[in-house]
Amino acid sequence: MSRTTANLLLLCAGAIWGMGFVAQQTAMDDIGPMLFIALRFLLAGFAVAPFAYAEMKRKNITSMPSEIMRFKGSFFLVGLAFFLGMAFQQVGLIGTSVTNAGFLTALYVIMVPIIMVSVLRVAQPFIIWPASILALVGIYLLSGGDLASLNSGDILIIICALFWAAHVILTGRVGQKTDLPVTMATLQFFVTSFLALLSFGLASVLGLGESLPSANQLVGALPEILFAGLIAGGLGFTLQAVGQRYTSESAAAVLISTESLFAALFGAMFLGERLQGLGYIGCGLIFVAILMVELMPRKSEATSAQ
Repeated sequence: MSRTTANLLLLCAGAIWGMGFVAQQTAMDDIGPMLFIALRFLLAGFAVAPFAYAEMKRKNITSMPSEIMRFKGSFFLVGLAFFLGMAFQQVGLIGTSVTNAGFLTALYVIMVPIIMVSVLRVAQPFIIWPASILALVGIYLLSGGDLASLNSGDILIIICALFWAAHVILTGRVGQKTDLPVTMATLQFFVTSFLALLSFGLASVLGLGESLPSANQLVGALPEILFAGLIAGGLGFTLQAVGQRYTSESAAAVLISTESLFAALFGAMFLGERLQGLGYIGCGLIFVAILMVELMPRKSEATSAQ
């Protein structure tokens, strides 16, 4: 797969997540955050499992259990980072605005290259730094450039961004090591669903505000569960896992952060929402960041080949 195709897959993932952001928030009108996460990713896991089986069969892997056991630690770490990022985001959405959540989640754009350099000691192409900053400023302007005072929900979203950064890095590195991106995505869904169900049970037993919903509440949340599970979850995160095999972690962070851009575009298309002047400037900055990530490596390769 070419780098351009991989980058397009990551842009598609950003577009899908942009559509799914509303579903994450509206679902909590009927059910709690942990049960919502458990149900959507259980559905996502079963939806993608046949493709994981086909992937292993295509690679002539005869025993899926033995291959899973071989990389069980790596797969579990991906799933754990995924669960923690999703859990902090979902709970944080209860206590903050969509504007704040959209911007603060996108902090992973700059966290990824910082972690790569400071923790993993992996040098990053210079272009990643201005591209990350441009994307972050663009997302801030897209939100209107007006963040309310930080509250407890905002703090949870910032923690969520840290785990999303870890997830982006782990997805890239584990995906390249195992060469089983769809299998990895499937297992992270099941790990996340199990951990969320466990958290839901503990919250219910300890009386921490999440209880078993009624049948009517489950039916009310069903459209959000289906969309978030099958499309935003099963399709979106699988595209991320596949695309990240062919591009760097820092570049992937810039590309998938376009979920904020696509959220604004789909809001204009389907909800009649309109951007203010700063929002259009933000869209332009994000577009420039995408071009920098996509075109600069080509220039570097051409230069080195001369």
